[in-house]
Amino acid sequence: MSNRDAEAPEQIVWEGRFITAKTRGRWEYVSRSRGIRAAVILAVEDDHVILVEQYRVPLGRACIELPAGLIGDDDGGPDEDPLAAAGRELEEETGYRAARLEDCGEFYSSPGMVSESFCLIRASGLEKVGKGGGVDGEDIIPHRIALAALPAFIAAQRKADKAIDVRILLLLGAELLRTDLRDRA
Repeated sequence: MSNRDAEAPEQIVWEGRFITAKTRGRWEYVSRSRGIRAAVILAVEDDHVILVEQYRVPLGRACIELPAGLIGDDDGGPDEDPLAAAGRELEEETGYRAARLEDCGEFYSSPGMVSESFCLIRASGLEKVGKGGGVDGEDIIPHRIALAALPAFIAAQRKADKAIDVRILLLLGAELLRTDLRDRA
């Protein structure tokens, strides 16, 4: 497969502390500055999932998401292990500590405009050790939701004008494939 844009030089248009705007051929896109990656945590156990809610400035509203955080952005350094970052972020955001963390691979959430990837980390052996909420004024609200109640929870959050992160599809996928969407109205 050949693509004329692939051979064009990459140009940095603007660079901030966390993101960089770039062009390559006909494409405009953004990436994480300094090669920082993200860890996204899938914490499902006892037929419940741990989600977080936080205000997202680009959306102008709160968003329901899987817990996540940057790898190596703080004390972890650029060579921080994704599993260590995921464990730290899970505890900071949700108050849960995982006995086991498993790397499920690298994924891209919006490859047409963002080059950022994330490591999906499955967390199990969960123990509640704190209240969560994040650090440095993050104001994160953790939610422990029964998987059977997840579609209703998401519908209620949408009615409350909250955004839903695309990664929630991971949890809704099987139901979306089984059910005619018109039956949900």
